[in-house]
Amino acid sequence: MSRIQRVAVIGAGPSGLYAADELAQASNVCVDVLERLPSPYGLVRYGVAPDHLKTKSAVNALKRVLERPNVRFLGNVHIGRDLTVDDLDRFYDAVVVANGASTDRRLEICGEDLHGSYSATEFVSWYSGHPESEIGRFTLDATSAAVIGHGNVAVDVTRILAKTPGDLRHTDMPSHVLDVLDQSSIEDIHLVGRRGPVHARFTTKELAELGDLANADVIVHGEDLELDEANEEAINRNRNLRRNYDFLHACAARVPQGRPRRIHIRFFRAPTEIVGTSVVEGVKFERTELDDTGQVLASGETEALSAQLVLRSVGYRGVPISGIPFDPARGVIPNRAGRILNHGAVLDGKYVTGWIKRGPSGVIGTNKADAVETVEKVIEDLPTLAPAPDPDPDGVTSTLLDRGVSVVTWSGWQQIDAGEIALGESVGRTRTKIHRTADMLELSGSAVVGEGK
Repeated sequence: MSRIQRVAVIGAGPSGLYAADELAQASNVCVDVLERLPSPYGLVRYGVAPDHLKTKSAVNALKRVLERPNVRFLGNVHIGRDLTVDDLDRFYDAVVVANGASTDRRLEICGEDLHGSYSATEFVSWYSGHPESEIGRFTLDATSAAVIGHGNVAVDVTRILAKTPGDLRHTDMPSHVLDVLDQSSIEDIHLVGRRGPVHARFTTKELAELGDLANADVIVHGEDLELDEANEEAINRNRNLRRNYDFLHACAARVPQGRPRRIHIRFFRAPTEIVGTSVVEGVKFERTELDDTGQVLASGETEALSAQLVLRSVGYRGVPISGIPFDPARGVIPNRAGRILNHGAVLDGKYVTGWIKRGPSGVIGTNKADAVETVEKVIEDLPTLAPAPDPDPDGVTSTLLDRGVSVVTWSGWQQIDAGEIALGESVGRTRTKIHRTADMLELSGSAVVGEGK
């Protein structure tokens, strides 16, 4: 009988758990999923909008991966702080990096660091109850907000800003978030992008949800929807683009109903400056136009928008791990079909999957095929890789205990999960997310490393 081979997966989000699932189906392979947060599920728990319950139900499939007998969850373990890559080489035959793209791209304009200017990532983390987001990060005392970007995340934050707490009490949002939303002064939300409606990246479903809001009028300006012949043809060839355009056109023709909030969807505007002295007071935009190749050109025509809150949503990028090659220009780990490259050469025993592999593209399910490609390479290479010097599964947990790390095991996470359900039921909700790491660790009983599976 061949020896058990041990593989570490860094990251317990969809990409990491899809990889763990594929690995666990191989004979004689055991998988440790190492996650820096006390909780699993990554983007599904802390990135998917709380009111998108169907998408968040992906947790059910991911949970089954962590229930496999040859998969072990080790939460609250930060690679680069609690364990080094050299440590991983000691305990595991192979390592799969799946830590996603957790930071945002910047606008690189003047005023971007003023108080009141944030990334959409920060806002999403706050309203999703991410443990690393400060409770008081947002107050929502602004009356006008500018959301820069035309992707689904920009639409998500626009929708959350426009909804009432009553609309969101069926979600798992932490209570402190609902309290802030209840006191929100927001009246106008400007959803602004530098390209036209044909190039916007939101999906029809996300866009149409804005039209279903009882608390907000959606305002679109007809001049932003004018199409040249090429764009007209593009819309007619693509059903989703046609649906988006028809929705926007219907909004432009609709008379506002005088609802408490207004969502203004604007196109062909590139931000050039966030205005203010110590706090955000507005945003300057330059009107844009497209050339025959679809490139954005500056028109020289400018305009100003009054706003006290700016949320940029112009893309994501990965975060490097010490000891693992990283491409800072693209924000990904260089690789060939999942095998990590170091200056063009394959780095033995190191693999990558998900957004940190290919960049922030696709939906949650896209990570499945991506993981299959990567794991095929892992399984192919395992027989030829140098064996781990210390493959005993207790080796890594003993090391973490010696270093004073409070590891959350699968049984510990189940305790946290039960605590969130109980907290929700106590206030008439299905679940209320626990925000503080210390509270989660206390519930998990994680002072004893290695308990449970």
